[in-house]
Amino acid sequence: MISALKQERLLLIPILLGIAAWFGEHALLEHGQVASLVGAAILIAAIVVGSMRVAHHAEVLAHKVGDPYGTMILTLSAVAVEVIILTIMMNKGGSPTLVRDTIYSAVMLDINGILGLAALIGGLKHGEQPYNDDSGKTYGVMILTAMGISMVVPEFIPTDRWQYYSVFTIFAMLALYGLFLRMQVGTHSYFFSYSYPNRAAEKQTKPKPATAGQGKRRGQGPANAIPNPGRAKTVERAEPSALWSIGVILFGVVLIGILAEVMSVLMDAGLEGTGAPVALTAILVAAISAAPEILTALRAALRNRMQATINIAMGASLSTVILTVPVMEGIALYTGQPFVMAMTPVQTTMVAITLIAAAINLNDGETNAIEGMTHFVLFATFIMLAFLGL
Repeated sequence: MISALKQERLLLIPILLGIAAWFGEHALLEHGQVASLVGAAILIAAIVVGSMRVAHHAEVLAHKVGDPYGTMILTLSAVAVEVIILTIMMNKGGSPTLVRDTIYSAVMLDINGILGLAALIGGLKHGEQPYNDDSGKTYGVMILTAMGISMVVPEFIPTDRWQYYSVFTIFAMLALYGLFLRMQVGTHSYFFSYSYPNRAAEKQTKPKPATAGQGKRRGQGPANAIPNPGRAKTVERAEPSALWSIGVILFGVVLIGILAEVMSVLMDAGLEGTGAPVALTAILVAAISAAPEILTALRAALRNRMQATINIAMGASLSTVILTVPVMEGIALYTGQPFVMAMTPVQTTMVAITLIAAAINLNDGETNAIEGMTHFVLFATFIMLAFLGL
């Protein structure tokens, strides 16, 4: 227990900052906009640290259960963080377009930012990187359908009938996710996994006693890689249990919610009257929730494990749309205040280009640097449009 607590010492940073912010919120507000902005920036960093620990333990659980369950746990934990932050900020009187802009920003960040950068740097290092093309096709059509139903069609729904369509949207998203979940963990789970021939061949090769250390570097199992049994037991004990990881994830999500509540107040006060783009808050929320996924996806690409990158980037986009929409629509129905979910023409155009490019790039079972660069340029375009207020 003591060693496990020592491993979570990084959580002390958001815990202490959360306590300080909770009691010092009014003092920061009284010191003006600069102090509020500085406080919001510090809390954003604390939220990122907390989300990194949540993602770490999601990865621990992912390692225990394997794919596709592993990446599903990671993406769901990120979506939980995003939903909590959005819920708190909307309750604090956030912009009615915040939910729409956050989902749009998350899709741009996940597909064009994370996947684009990962395919770019992975392609420069390894050349063409293989993956199961069934996963890319399945994710793409699901994202297109979910965004079309929830963020394009609402443009044509009369304002006096939004409740009916909100109820329909909730059930449509849940039905889509229910079927997708059954596919992902059931009979079609092989869509979202990939067997790497080189690594499989290495595991079947029995290492010579004189090169046991080399076996460890090549990815052999613990029995071959660590000749000292006592050391092997030490490494095994250092890995946290599944129950401990679940507890840290739940605690981290609650902690992030507390930090987000204070952060939203300080950010609103700091940005008031500055003329900052309205979408800035949405981009920050999307970036905070995606921060752990970025590192995980980039590490997977550098290790020539593009399937994990596809699952994380595309799975995060799908989970953001298909899970955030019903939760936020439920809140809108409960409060009687609808959100603006219909995307602007610019947003619709960017999503269409992104999904068309993804459908072409993720169609042959291999990514390369050129495909990664096309998505990363789209991400840069998204950032430029955001600064232009579009």
